[in-house]
Amino acid sequence: MTEATPPQPALLPVRTSRLVLRTYQEDDLEPLLDYYANPEVARFLLEEPWTREVAETQLALRRQRTGIDGPASALALVVEHEGTVVGDIALWTTGDTVSRGEVGWAFHPGHGGRGFATEALRSLLGIAFDRYRMHRVVAQLDARNEPSARLCERVGMQREGRLRADWWSKGEWTDTLVYGMLAREWQRP
Repeated sequence: MTEATPPQPALLPVRTSRLVLRTYQEDDLEPLLDYYANPEVARFLLEEPWTREVAETQLALRRQRTGIDGPASALALVVEHEGTVVGDIALWTTGDTVSRGEVGWAFHPGHGGRGFATEALRSLLGIAFDRYRMHRVVAQLDARNEPSARLCERVGMQREGRLRADWWSKGEWTDTLVYGMLAREWQRP
């Protein structure tokens, strides 16, 4: 993407064969708290398990992240299956342009093993490359988070590196895995 080409807005909600990806709503508080308060979900995230107060703050912030419209912007989406929140996923810009992005996600463990994260991440990559015309998208994750590493590989992201003991998280130095995909590598499902 050249900087002269404005990104196309995401047409929301996005529907896949089984999922709806939509912006956050006020009534998402309880479903988000249900999994973000779980220590196993929070284990590899940067924050501790959520309290109700943290959930309220996070929901307010995420409700503002409705699209990529310049540097320091983000698109944060709730993932629903048959009307039930099963997770959430986000895309944000990195650097001082909209040509590079990063993705992140969290899913309710009670809905794991059904391919929802794979389907949602493929859809979000489609938004990044097809709608926003990004050149490159990365995912950075705690190297111990094997399920997220496998997710990156399932959608075709390439492991680009391992940064040793580069992040202080929850009282310890942790390694970071970096996965990336270029627009020319994106294969529409």
